[in-house]
Amino acid sequence: MSIADSALAIHAAQAGAAIVRSCHGSALARFDKGGGDFATAADLEAEQAIIDVLRTARPDDAVLGEESGHTGPADNGRTWLVDPLCGTLNFAVRNMLVAVNVVLRVGTAVTVAASADPFTGEVFWTDGDAAYLRNDGEDQRLVPSADSGLVDVNLDPPFPNRDVFLAARMLADDGFIDRFRPRVVSTTLAVAWVAAGRRAAYVTDGHLRDSVHFGAGIALCRAAGCVVTGLDGGPLHTGTGGLVAAADRQTHTALLTLIRRQRHP
Repeated sequence: MSIADSALAIHAAQAGAAIVRSCHGSALARFDKGGGDFATAADLEAEQAIIDVLRTARPDDAVLGEESGHTGPADNGRTWLVDPLCGTLNFAVRNMLVAVNVVLRVGTAVTVAASADPFTGEVFWTDGDAAYLRNDGEDQRLVPSADSGLVDVNLDPPFPNRDVFLAARMLADDGFIDRFRPRVVSTTLAVAWVAAGRRAAYVTDGHLRDSVHFGAGIALCRAAGCVVTGLDGGPLHTGTGGLVAAADRQTHTALLTLIRRQRHP
């Protein structure tokens, strides 16, 4: 009997997470990718483990991996987006704030996604209709909440919209200081935390269409009922680009107001 796409995403993410966990703390070869970015042996091994799972169950699907690029058929409209180790710099210095992301895109729509935390054993996942946390084999529905007031921001370059938005400027805004408290996790695990009620919001600049990093978190937030837009409040992947994922409308509105203050008259 064929495994469901959502179950396959979870299984693949867990396979990658097992590799990441087993490599933690060991001396890992680094592979320069330019621009200060690099991969480690753990990235490559985890990606191969994920691809092996996907290829076995879905040999006719395409795969877009962060490290290996696009492989497999391209004519059935199904593509798996694989981020084997989001937070490589964290991992390389033995910080455990990392994630393993697996997403299925059918046509232009993301239908299932899983984001695994290798060190807690948690898997945040969605079947496209609702979002869940799997822990010790049990699933719990994700419920967003802005109660913490914690907003994760991405301070990593590039900054394509720096003339109209820069996260560092927003953090210095008195309006932000009065209402929120900043966090900088530097991994897309924090986007899943918005869906789970552990963060009030997540904000980043950048062009995120087909992103192996952000696809899972965005899908989780949407399925959980978060407010998800670009930096200008419009639909994702249009206009200015970027991402504002908020637990509720009030938080989203407050963040858009802060972002709009950065625009020149």
